Amino acid sequence: MSARNNQANKAAARERLRAERERQAKKDRTRRQVIVALSIVAVLAVAGGVGYGVMRANEPSAWEAAKNAKQVVTPANTEGKDGTTVVIGKKDAKKTLELYEDARCPVCASFEQANGETILKDVDAGKYKLKYVGAAFIDRSIPGEGSRNALSALGAALDVSPDAFLEYKGALYSQKNHPAEQDDKFAKDDYLIKVADEVDALKGNKKFQQNVQDGTFDAWALKMADTFDKGDVKGTPALKMDGKTLTGSDGENPPMTPEEFKTAIEKALKS
Repeated sequence: MSARNNQANKAAARERLRAERERQAKKDRTRRQVIVALSIVAVLAVAGGVGYGVMRANEPSAWEAAKNAKQVVTPANTEGKDGTTVVIGKKDAKKTLELYEDARCPVCASFEQANGETILKDVDAGKYKLKYVGAAFIDRSIPGEGSRNALSALGAALDVSPDAFLEYKGALYSQKNHPAEQDDKFAKDDYLIKVADEVDALKGNKKFQQNVQDGTFDAWALKMADTFDKGDVKGTPALKMDGKTLTGSDGENPPMTPEEFKTAIEKALKS
């Protein structure tokens, strides 16, 4: 092989090596650019996620929004400021039974299971009117939303009719549907609507269902609960007739059994 050919071959080899190094350098630059770009996207995504999370965290909850509502939507069949006066029964009934209840209250459920049907019959017969005062203090003592949410749903039932309200209240307190005090089932709209299907006037009632899901009467429920909190009754269930507290045989607690309830009512009606 001549010296000229040998030098030419070496030059060609050096050129191939140079070209390969340039290709590798270009590939490395491209890889670094992709990694940087992906890193920027990741950082932006994390920052965006954090920003969205902070924004969501700073948004008021549905109950905070209801508390600060400038206008309270009140159900039909209510009276007084913010519709917190709920009186059901015949206008010519001379006596009024005041009933104080919290939807999550297990003792209220026991009372309703024992005496709810009797109250319905007495109101229908015109023995007395029923004044209902809803409470939501259990949501504070056992953190949750069920008391308020069920009260709002009761407002949606009352908006349909007083009878629908009474029947729905009975269904919520029934042994079949009433959850344990620690189980915040009433916080779930789907569950409240499922129970409502047991009431003819509410079964498949789209307006009722929409009002429950939209929280139409949430602000009203809070106003009703405030009415209870500002009164002199400190526990549920509680009963009064014409301002006088009704008690059972012990003279302290509400009349829980059918016999005690009947005795207390008859005595109050005569006074």
